[in-house]
Formats: sequence, C-alpha cells, structure tokens
Amino acid sequence: MNKPGVYICGGCGMGQALDTAKLSKLAAGECKAAVSRVHPFLCSPEGVEQIRQDFAAGAVDAAVIAACSPRVKQEAFRLDGQAIIERVNIREHVAWCQKPNDEDTQMMAEDYLRMGVVRARKTEPPEPLAEPVSRTLLVVGGGMTGITAALEAAEAGYQVVLVEKEAQLGGFVATLKKRFPVLAPYTEPASDGIAEKISAVTAHPRIRVFTSAKITRTDGQPGMFDVTVAQPSGCVAPETPGSAEEHSLKAVLLRAGAIVLATGWKPYDAARLGHLGYGLTPDVVTNVELERMAAAGAITRPSDGRPVESVLFVQCAGSRDKDHLPYCSSVCCMATLKQATYIREQNPEARVYIIYKDLRTPGQYEKFYRAAQDHPLNFLTKGEVAGVEKGPDGQLAVTVTGSLLGEKIQLNVDLVVLAAGMVPNAADGEAIRALEEATVRSVKAETAEQRADAARAAEQLKHHAGTQILNLTYRQGPDLPVLRYGFPDSHFICFPYETRRTGIYAAGAVRAPMDSSAAQEDALGAALKAIQAVELAARGRAVHPRAGDITYPAFFLQRCTQCKRCTEECPFGTLDEDEKGTPKPNPYRCRRCGICLGACPERIVSFKNYSVDMIASMIKAIEVPEEDEDKPRALVFMCENDAYPALDIAGMNRLRYDASVRVIPLRCLGSLNIVWIADALSRGIDGVLLVGCKYGDDYQCHFTRGSELANQRLENVKETLERLQLEPERLQLTQLAIDEAARLPALIEGFMDRLRKAGPNPYKGM
Repeated sequence: MNKPGVYICGGCGMGQALDTAKLSKLAAGECKAAVSRVHPFLCSPEGVEQIRQDFAAGAVDAAVIAACSPRVKQEAFRLDGQAIIERVNIREHVAWCQKPNDEDTQMMAEDYLRMGVVRARKTEPPEPLAEPVSRTLLVVGGGMTGITAALEAAEAGYQVVLVEKEAQLGGFVATLKKRFPVLAPYTEPASDGIAEKISAVTAHPRIRVFTSAKITRTDGQPGMFDVTVAQPSGCVAPETPGSAEEHSLKAVLLRAGAIVLATGWKPYDAARLGHLGYGLTPDVVTNVELERMAAAGAITRPSDGRPVESVLFVQCAGSRDKDHLPYCSSVCCMATLKQATYIREQNPEARVYIIYKDLRTPGQYEKFYRAAQDHPLNFLTKGEVAGVEKGPDGQLAVTVTGSLLGEKIQLNVDLVVLAAGMVPNAADGEAIRALEEATVRSVKAETAEQRADAARAAEQLKHHAGTQILNLTYRQGPDLPVLRYGFPDSHFICFPYETRRTGIYAAGAVRAPMDSSAAQEDALGAALKAIQAVELAARGRAVHPRAGDITYPAFFLQRCTQCKRCTEECPFGTLDEDEKGTPKPNPYRCRRCGICLGACPERIVSFKNYSVDMIASMIKAIEVPEEDEDKPRALVFMCENDAYPALDIAGMNRLRYDASVRVIPLRCLGSLNIVWIADALSRGIDGVLLVGCKYGDDYQCHFTRGSELANQRLENVKETLERLQLEPERLQLTQLAIDEAARLPALIEGFMDRLRKAGPNPYKGM
C-alpha cells in the first residue's frame, strides 16, 4: 500500500483545538501521503464525496480519516465497503480531552496521525473466504427448546435436521402433568402444549427428524460441519443392503452450517441430599418424581400407597448451596406452587407446608404465587430444614429452623418433596465438581505457581470428555467448554446463545436455568443466531464479536516450531494439529481475536489488517522527546471492546488526562505480542500500560480469556525487565469495564506519576 490519502476534519471543535493546517502539512511531508485535505465537516455528503472522487481518480488507494472515533459515523465512512479505511481518533482522544491549542495536544494529534498512516500502509486488501457452505441447521435435542428452534428456522426458509436421543420427541415437558400459567389471569397451571408442536415439527417439509439417535462425530467448521448420526436401522430410510448386525445401527452423514444445542437439563443428583432425608424412606421424593407421579394418576405415599394428607416442600434442596449447586435453578419455586395445586385438587383438605430461603416468581408468575399464598391450608415460612426423620404412624418428622425468629418447629407429614435444582445436559457431573474444586484451589492458592497450576487444571476440565453429546473432533476435546457451573456459555452478558465453539449455539435449560416459556424465547434467539452464522459464513465474514470482519489469520508455517501455544491458547478451538504439532487452521471457526498472534513467539501469525509488524511500526512512528525535554511518553494498549470505548466516553464527557500517553487499540488484550513491549521500551518510551476487560469470577472478556492471557504474559515480561535492570513499575495491567470511563483519567495520571518518579527510560535516545 503506497498511496494513502489523509483527510482531516475540522468540525466538532477539532479545528478550534488543533492546528489542522499543520497536521495536513505533516501528512503531505513527513508521512508522504498521496493526498492531504482538510474539510470543515468531513462526514458531510460533500466531505465523503471528496474522498470518493480521490479513490475514483486513482489518486489514493487507502484513506486515513483523522476525525471522530472509529466507533461512530461508520456508515458515512464505509464507502463501498471494500476500500481500505483507517480511522484516526483526534476528536474524543485529543480535542475533547486535552487543553486546546497546546503544544502537547498538537504533538498528541501528530503522533496519532503518523500511526494511522503507518497502519494504512501496512494494511493489505482482505481476501474473503469463499468456500461453499451449507445453510442447513442442525438442532440437537427434541424437547420444547429444540422443537421451537427447528420450527422457527424452518419457517424462516431453512432446512433443519432435528436429532433426539429418545424414541419420542417432547423432552421433559412431555412428562409434565401441567405447565406453569401461560395465560391471564396467571393463577392456574396450563396444559403442556407440546403435542401440537410435535405434530407440527414431524409434518414440516423442511424438517428431517431423527429419534433414538446419537451424534457419534462432528467434524469441520461453521458452514461445513460434517455430522455423523447413528440411529437404529428400523428408523433409517431408505434401508440399505447389509447383514443383520450391520442393520442394528446405521450411520448417516449430514452437512450442517450451524448447530443449536438444545439438550435440556437433568435434576440434581438427589442421592447427595441425604441430609434432607432422601434415601431414608421412599416417602422423601424429588419435585421431578412427584411430577411423574401426578402425571401418572393419584399422588400417594410411595411406601404404602396411602392417600397423602400432608406434604412438606423443601425449597432450594441443594441449590444456592456452596456444597451442591451454588446457583438458583429458576423454576423450583414455581414447580412447588404448581405441585401444591395438584395436592389441593386431589384433597382440598390436605395441609401443604413450603419451607423456603426465598420465593422467586418473576413477572406474571407473581400472581400465581399470590393465589397459592392466599389459600388457608397452604403454610409458607422462611426457614431451613434441620433434619428429616421417621416419625409416628409412618409419617416423617421434619425439624425446621425459622429464619426470622430462630425458633425450631417440628412438623409431621406424609410426604416430603425436595425441590432439587437443574443441571445442564452439557457436562458430566463429576467433571463439573472437579472444575469447581480446581477453581477453589486457584482462589486459595498462596503462590503464583499454585495459582497457575490450578488455572491450568481448570482450563483442561473445561474441555473434559464429559457427556460427549456432539463428539467434536477438535483437538481441545469432544465437548463444548463449560463455565463454572457446567453451562456451555461463552459470554453470558454480551452474547447470549453463543458458546466457545463458533457456529454452535446453546439454548434453553442447557444454557441457563429457565422454564419452558423462557426456553421457547431462547430457542428463537438461538435459531436467529444460527441463521446469522451461516449467512455470514457464506460471505466469509465473522459472526461475533467482530461482526462482518472478512479477515482471518494466515500462518507462515515454514518457521513454525510446533510449540503449540497458538493451539492451546485459542479459546474457540480454531486450530487443530497434525501429528507433529503443526497448527491446522479452520478459518470459519475463527473469531478474529488475534490471540494466536499474541501467543506465537516466532511471530508467524498475521491478518491482512492486523499484524505484529503493523503494531511494531506504529510504535516506531511515535515521536519520543529527548530526556532533557522533560516530556515523558507512555504507550497504552487498550482492548477495543471495553477499554477503548470507555476512553471514548471519557472524551465525550470532556475528562482531561495526561497528554503524554499514546493509545493503540488491540482486538483483544490477548493478542498482545510481548515483542511490542520490548520495541516500545527499546525506543525510549518510558512505560507501557495495558487496559483490558475484567476476568476471573467477574469475567467480561469478549474473547473469554484475553485479559487473563495478557496478565500471564506480563509476568514473564516483568522478569525480563528485572534482568535488563528496568523497573517493573514501567509495566502495568489494569482491568476495566466499559461503564468505568470515569476511572480512566485517574488511572492514567497515576501511571504517569509512577513513571516520573522512576525517571526517564535509560534506553531513551539509544
């Protein structure tokens, strides 16, 4: 790229705060721009048209736009979508946050312009992926969520394959006697409503259904997943020749563009609830067991078949408990209220006791709660069950400690029902518990080495063998990576439905605890995301979070040392390996985070518009004042997802900060290559500040592990600094959320104070 044009905006106060003519002269002279223009309102139709004309005339082959943040006015400066556009933020990051017409402010704008021109020169025209992709969607799980996702996708015009492991569709909802209230006045349970959906999905011309089926292998990547489905031969049509043994199980190979995982949930293992009486007698049952009893007919005491005259429900049985399920399962309170109506329908005089920590009935369900609360024979009290024992006349003696007054109450009842929680059908229970233990070890670790060992163990367990629902052939393991509690979610806050495997979306109770009504809405969202995935894959574009990005990493494998860092650190399973350990890219799995670029010690990974050489050249473009000028320089690497927008917000609010810093946005802090820190310090830059997303229990990283990986790399760099007799205080990593813009000025000022106390970089001028 050798003909970038520079276009400088004088609007929005930039012309009043900066000498735009001097900037233009710098662009035409030192930066050797093919064209250098100043416009009073560059985003106006006239300003944009001038840029278009320069491209059309062949005067420029790239545009460096020195104006507002790249996060705004994207439509105005997109041009035809193919032109190389580099945005230089001299509004929010200079004019709006620095002293107007000041020498340091002007120097800041000039450095940003130099860096922008270098970046434009180093950018190559992207070459979008262009392999043929499948637009068929695979839905795994034939319950309410899976059926809804399949129907919604089919109605949108897409072919769907629905795979269910059981012989019939319907999932857990099909086993219910009734569902929670779905219609006004929301005071009575509703019929299940699943039969109509099953009929609709089996009759739909764009939906192919496999029951009694299992996925034995999933190869490939978004747009071209090759899925092997095993099914009893009697379910496979047309029949193929072969022996009786061969016909016992047939394998069908399917190609899918995206996958919706809707495998639902299973009840928490009640055998672990012995302290609440489970296993003591058949008359202590779970909420799921009671539901099946009600669906089959009369509710009786399992021990002797006698009618039930009194029932005690134990809420949060194993939920919201650090020794069992730390989370709320969302549906247990509503299930108890519904089942209380079953008891009441059967015996209007029955006594119903509900012992709860809290009762949670969101939205319209509050009306159902009120109706149950108002019944004179329903007794609801806040407390803890202290013990369950065999009582007189075959009853159960339950000791309850009241939470309000602390008094102990003993109740004799016919039946005890444990409202056990929901566990996602995505991970093996033992693996989840091992993951929890590794996480606890990490928190309690006393040394950095212990923390690193526990973190590595936890990371490996996230890719456990588990239930092997999809049987992925990824080098990172056959299952979807899970979070702390076994849910296969990638970033709950920003990207619902997304998992850490691109093109695979979780929906319903496998993603988060929820009832069937919420699961139906969840299914619609996941189906839409799957559709978006196949449509963008067909154009060679990324789905999230860099939606529409058509670049992807290239690997100069001739220099690869098979260190495996790129394959191990990629959070999304983009890279497989051959038998020697050489990475095998799957570009359609890539989220364009650049973590592989940061991981590679040989620097063989690059994007057309993002590379080690590009960022290194931008660093070299920064003017570093001599030591006697008393003008320190600090480089700030900022994550483009949270930290950079936060700095924009600080500028919009006219928050001043030290003009000595120069900011370079990174796709993710995990893409940080440590050579950039070495380059910065060797040029005499006094310090490097890294600002990334929060990680740990409060993780908010768009790319899952970026800030965490940057922190690990920084520990190694600090050791190197000590060997070079450079103060470790010259490096700092800070976690920042997008809503913490007000922290940035003090953060930057504090870092600059540390650098001034440390004194000039001894490598300055060398």
